[in-house]
Amino acid sequence: MKQTKTVGTAARKTRIRITDTTLRDAHQSLWATRLRTDDILAIAEAVDQAGYYSLECWGGATFDVCMRFLRENPWERLRKIKAVCKNTPLQMLLRGQNLLGYKHYPDDVVERFVALACENGMDIFRVFDALNDPRNLEKAISSVKKYGGHAQGTISYTTSPVHTVESFVQLAKQMESMGIDSLCIKDMAGIMTPAEASTLVGALVKSIKVPVQVHSHMTSGMAAAMYLSAVKAGAGAVDTAISTMSSFSSQPPTETMAAIFEAEGYDTNLDHAKLAEINAYFRGLKKDRAPRTTATEPVDAGVLEHKIPGGMISNLRSQLDQQGALDRLQEVMDELPKTRADMGYPPLVTPTSQIVGIQSVLNVLQGRYKMVTQETKNYVKGLYGRAPAPINPKVAKKILGGEKPITCRPADLLKPGLAEAANQLEPKLVQKEEDILSYCLFPEVALGYFKWRAQPEGQRDPIPADLERQPAPAGTPAPAPAPAADESTERFAEIGQLVAELASRLGMTAGSVPAVPLPKKSAPAPEAAPAPAAEKPDEVSGPTVNAPFNGTFFRSDGPGKPELAQEGGAVKAGDPVCVIEAMKMFNPIKADKPLTVVKFLVKHGDNVAKGQPLAVVKY
Repeated sequence: MKQTKTVGTAARKTRIRITDTTLRDAHQSLWATRLRTDDILAIAEAVDQAGYYSLECWGGATFDVCMRFLRENPWERLRKIKAVCKNTPLQMLLRGQNLLGYKHYPDDVVERFVALACENGMDIFRVFDALNDPRNLEKAISSVKKYGGHAQGTISYTTSPVHTVESFVQLAKQMESMGIDSLCIKDMAGIMTPAEASTLVGALVKSIKVPVQVHSHMTSGMAAAMYLSAVKAGAGAVDTAISTMSSFSSQPPTETMAAIFEAEGYDTNLDHAKLAEINAYFRGLKKDRAPRTTATEPVDAGVLEHKIPGGMISNLRSQLDQQGALDRLQEVMDELPKTRADMGYPPLVTPTSQIVGIQSVLNVLQGRYKMVTQETKNYVKGLYGRAPAPINPKVAKKILGGEKPITCRPADLLKPGLAEAANQLEPKLVQKEEDILSYCLFPEVALGYFKWRAQPEGQRDPIPADLERQPAPAGTPAPAPAPAADESTERFAEIGQLVAELASRLGMTAGSVPAVPLPKKSAPAPEAAPAPAAEKPDEVSGPTVNAPFNGTFFRSDGPGKPELAQEGGAVKAGDPVCVIEAMKMFNPIKADKPLTVVKFLVKHGDNVAKGQPLAVVKY
């Protein structure tokens, strides 16, 4: 990715490399990450031939959404894209020790995830940490280097009293010492001005030896001008999206940036005819994939004041709408900078954008810090890393009580996770080792997908109407026929071997990972019995614990973990009775005073509405 001189017929031109984000960040920003694998494969060959430096096609929210909404295997998506894109390196966004989730994962999970990503075709890993804590980057970066990938270190750009050019240069030097191959400035809110880009890029180019890339969003409308300033200051690559998938909260348009750079005398290596073909494809796809919502304003100049990424604003709007409190959006917008300051000015990027955003919503709806998500508590305790500035001591005391924050690298407190995950999964649900990694990252989501996948195709729950697949494009190969019985037996034997190999790598005994049984011939299914009459809902008698907002009810805080409260069991004041998952966060519902749970009124995994009784209790 280093800037090089290419000799043309008329003059020597500096090559500016273009990373295409259409297959990841662009549709995540504009289409709620709803591109299907078939959508990508239909245009992948043309994208591969367009002359891009790299294709960002994996990571971010794509992994979760594939399983949760699209009922697709994200690993299979990666393999299929790699099979077509043989000329252009594939790139992904990796959240350091958070991988693709919203919490830290153990080192063995981080290393094995990176190893499998490399094995399945990933080339470039853009590794970032929401707090810019280098301790949260080192394991992911070293794993990428170990397995032969290109490690791109990342600065999560933001502005605050403690974020300075000097602090960013120091972070870059620390990542360079870890062995990164290149550096990216990640301007997720689109707030970097051309002048700031010139200053920061100029300082980085003078201070480090690896090439510099710049990523931004068009939220404020100035990313295109900022890119030109960054390139003139020494940046060797920028991120863009094909024009139909650009602008708004996405990246600047590829075609426009190519014209700007080429007019300035740079060489982009892009095939303009291919760009036109790609754009025509996405223009045609837009009617089926773009959300059917009110059109977004093309520019949000307010982001220059509140610094909130555009995607985060739309997320907050959606969350408040779900809670019937959309009219309080401005209150949340006013609260968010205050909450961010209390938290030590973290950059607003996943997962800190979710943590700060959800806590701001709760502060408005419930009162400041009267309800605190488990993620907020973990953040204040230091389990996400070191905050850029000291956390407000009064807030910290209110949230932690007598607990002391940690000072070590957060992942040092985590025990290895692969063996435990392998033992929690039913062998019949595991097809490949990658499934164990998917389960480590998103237990509830992966388990739901595995169970759906294990059902015969005719018996699977349909994908929601707005997510149904469109007919396959002309020329798409027909699905492969189902394997014969002997082929199926061989396949299951291979699965058993995969699990055994995982056990060996983890130093586990042969019997500690359940063997995958060979399939047996099943007897004809009995005729379905008449459906039982619907049960009447339990009558509520006595005081209840109610849902403070809409969400999903859980009696434990994760698969394989004990229930937080038992029927007939006593709960101390301040202890959680249950959990409501909402707005991507697990929110413990705590007892306001000592109580006994008489009866739970909803089942684990049920959706609940705000105000709905969850359990009858006795004080």
